[in-house]
Amino acid sequence: MRFLFLFTLLFTALSSHSQKQFNQEDTLRGSLNENRDWFDIQTYSIHVLPNFTNKSIEGWVKWEAKVVKASKNIQIDLQQPLLIDSILYYQPSFKNKKVLTFKRTNNIAIAELNSTPVLNSTIQLYIYYHGIPREAINPPWDGGWIWKKDANGKPWVSVACQGLGASIWYPCKDHQSDEPDLGAQLYLTIPDSLNINVVANGKEILSDSTHLKNGDHIYSWGVKNPINNYNIIPYVGDYISWKDVYKGLNGNLNLSYYALRQDSAKARLQFVQVPKMLEALEYWFGPYPFYEDGYKLVQSPHLGMEHQSAIGYGNKFLNGYLGRDLSGSGWGLKWDFIIVHESGHEWFGNNITTKDIADMWVHEGFTNYCETLFTEYYYGKEAGNDYNVGIRKNIRNKEPIIGHYGVNEEGSGDMYYKGANLIHSIRHSMNNDSLFRQILLGLNKTFYHKTVTTQEIENFISIQSGFNFQKVFDQYLRNIEIPSLVLKYDAKDKILTYQYKNCIVGFNLPLAINYQDKLIQLSPADYVPQKKLMNIDNFEIANFVKSIQRLYYVNVLLEN
Repeated sequence: MRFLFLFTLLFTALSSHSQKQFNQEDTLRGSLNENRDWFDIQTYSIHVLPNFTNKSIEGWVKWEAKVVKASKNIQIDLQQPLLIDSILYYQPSFKNKKVLTFKRTNNIAIAELNSTPVLNSTIQLYIYYHGIPREAINPPWDGGWIWKKDANGKPWVSVACQGLGASIWYPCKDHQSDEPDLGAQLYLTIPDSLNINVVANGKEILSDSTHLKNGDHIYSWGVKNPINNYNIIPYVGDYISWKDVYKGLNGNLNLSYYALRQDSAKARLQFVQVPKMLEALEYWFGPYPFYEDGYKLVQSPHLGMEHQSAIGYGNKFLNGYLGRDLSGSGWGLKWDFIIVHESGHEWFGNNITTKDIADMWVHEGFTNYCETLFTEYYYGKEAGNDYNVGIRKNIRNKEPIIGHYGVNEEGSGDMYYKGANLIHSIRHSMNNDSLFRQILLGLNKTFYHKTVTTQEIENFISIQSGFNFQKVFDQYLRNIEIPSLVLKYDAKDKILTYQYKNCIVGFNLPLAINYQDKLIQLSPADYVPQKKLMNIDNFEIANFVKSIQRLYYVNVLLEN
């Protein structure tokens, strides 16, 4: 996802979030109204001709959709200043395509079908459009087309549109809940004279007619699996490519790498980290979710994005995050942040996708935690704990992690680090790493290629763990206060008194701490202080506090 690690941008985003007023346009975009809830997108076929001189595009998109309820109007999302030229409509009862009339209001077009399509039938829509799309000024934090040139003066072009939406560059049903179930195809027409090529999601679609008489070349790519709208992305540039095969949990996974010609030597050295990443994440999350479409790592004109099966990479071939360790622990410099984080989204974000972007913590919290898990897999559990504790300094606690529903609003940037620390805390409260891993594996198996709500994820974890974590989720996702664990130790009688404060009613995160080779389990509550006998010689409360803070995202306070 777009990164909120630049704190100036984070504060700006949080400030604007708290002051934002929602309007009808936000509701039309962010909710499933009567003009967009009656059909289920099956495939997109996107055809685009970019003009690198005036930064314009023209093209057409074919929708195939299944009819799930009766309706006579259809909503089409396409953001200004792009213009819709015409809309053609076809259903099985027609002899020919029909031209539809439509009304355009801001970023929404409503087309009249004139007749109600047959339930469970498949309809087709052909939308022709053109214009100068929004240009990204600071991608991937803001969205739009990215028109750059490489060091040799050749075009280097792509798109970043998460949050802002895929309708910034092609007409679609721009809502995360409806992925094209049967995949998508992308066709880009590029002049052969530019001597560049196009890379996109999935695998190349071979065709004898790709070379046109006018000297243009149509590059075609397609995915067979469901895909988020914002993940369908072209990369245009002077790319050198090479391939490899990873022997994974589901057999041979085809790996492809694309780097600009002048950077290919550096890329070959850095991209050897990909198989190591896959080994670790398959261990924790299960098989890579898109074996049919393969895995690609593509050098991009921005920092990076989780474009399904075609991960965008712009980390300058450095370990860490542009050469920095976001945790400050030292472990973050052992591996390439973009390779691990953006690839982690293949499981959480692309395999499991939230229906509403207000629940994006499911994408970012679990993917941020995959950094801890990757570190642990190769360097040990204490190294993973070091990394997780280190990233806490980036948590702001200014707004709840979950945003407003139905208005296309993400939650706060704390979905990354605070989301990861929520998962870390729940994991250690279970005191059963085998069970925790089975839950991660189960999430990716149960919700394989599905769109979900946060409630489904929360309920799954509670049911599989055998403990109701609802109040824990409410505390960390829907509130900004960090619970205080108040401790008082009577050294004479060896009695520890403990209680939660500064938390919601009913907050009940269990604590399991291995201290001096002994397991200490606490079940603090937010109402009555509780006591536990501490039969431990030379018990030092200060060291005990450090052990707690290493595993749980709580403030620990000592009472005299």
